[in-house]
Amino acid sequence: MKAILETGEKQQIIIDSFRFDCGARLENLELCYETWGSYRGDNAILITHALTGTSHVAAGNGRPGWWQNLVGPGCVFDTERYFIICANVIGGCSGSSGPASLNPITGKPYGTSFPVITIRDMVRAARHLLDELGVSRLRSVAGGSMGAMQAMEWAALYPEIVDSIVIMAAPGRAYPQSIAYRKTQRQAIMLDPAWNNGNYYESGPPLDGIELARQMGFITYRSEKHFAERFGRQFADKDFFDLHARFEIEAYLQHHGRKLGTWFDANTYLYLSKAMDLFDLGLGCSSFAEGVRRIKAPACVIGFDSDLLFPLYQQKEIADLLAPYNPRVSFHEVKTEFGHDAFLLETEQLSNIVGDFLNQNDI
Repeated sequence: MKAILETGEKQQIIIDSFRFDCGARLENLELCYETWGSYRGDNAILITHALTGTSHVAAGNGRPGWWQNLVGPGCVFDTERYFIICANVIGGCSGSSGPASLNPITGKPYGTSFPVITIRDMVRAARHLLDELGVSRLRSVAGGSMGAMQAMEWAALYPEIVDSIVIMAAPGRAYPQSIAYRKTQRQAIMLDPAWNNGNYYESGPPLDGIELARQMGFITYRSEKHFAERFGRQFADKDFFDLHARFEIEAYLQHHGRKLGTWFDANTYLYLSKAMDLFDLGLGCSSFAEGVRRIKAPACVIGFDSDLLFPLYQQKEIADLLAPYNPRVSFHEVKTEFGHDAFLLETEQLSNIVGDFLNQNDI
């Protein structure tokens, strides 16, 4: 059993040999993770992150956490009550092995020679982490967006160890509209000459490409109402009659695009967004419904009425398929102007819903 640190400090395990769903096998893969709280044998909760998330889900070591309003002392995922685990996914760029990692055979970054990954690969890699930590059961697995895809896969793949799941803003399989959004984002990166077929680690990253990809993605993360109320038709630049003059919304998108480009690996963006496209709980089953019904644990399913990326009906579909076979499934429609990003921003509503779910199921 690996020694457990409880302060949100980055740690790593090494997976001696890992076989991907695509058939490739790599040796000595690194998986980065962080933990908060004290482990008492029956209080572990796994938090799974979204596309550009990291293992740093809660505040610690002087840094904010991406879900710090839900994970921490006194929060709904209370680090004084639960032992919280969060791992950077395989294929990531925040400590876990991914395209930017060195290939021990060539001594150079893998780039696009890194195997194409799936949501199931992420989950199977994280199962190695639980074994290393000596965690045999999970009181819950919780996440939003790509994190919710992982939570569903955990419950379907390992029903014997998952006691409940909390899923927000994600479908049980990727639908064409969201695949189309992500395709255009990947194309923005790949058409940047600096991308160089993924071999840019010596020459410099495709900053224009990832900036544009992030801008395109961000448009799907918020609602029209949110943008209208926040920005209206305000100008960021004084000269209206210039092709480069920007409205405030344009300046905002540029800011977030450049911000991501300063730290997030472009190839990881390609790999993780492709994994979301490939996600389908029905894969290998006779039907999608059969795949969903592998989930036996209590499930708290949350959707947002203004979600453009993964519309509300896609979460309701999961709950409707589970309800006749699993009486411990609850579906919650959250009304919000924040769109898809509400899983990060609607702290009060989510705390109430998730808190009730955890208490009702004595979790």
